[in-house]
Amino acid sequence: MPKLPGVNHLEAIRAFERAGFRIVCPGAKHAVMSDGVRFITIPRHNPVNAFTVGGIIRDAGLTIDEFKKLL
Repeated sequence: MPKLPGVNHLEAIRAFERAGFRIVCPGAKHAVMSDGVRFITIPRHNPVNAFTVGGIIRDAGLTIDEFKKLL
């Protein structure tokens, strides 16, 4: 698995929006996004831990390389 540093939560949200996800619940501590099929939850931390981001990317059905291109 390629290395992925921690990511700012706003950058992660923008990247997932480019991948077709939309915010369905903009909570105070977490943002829930959906593409109509999958739901992902992004914590509002800066930076979001690399392991957490990796799990979210996997849940979204993307690869790390695809996500890096969306950043």
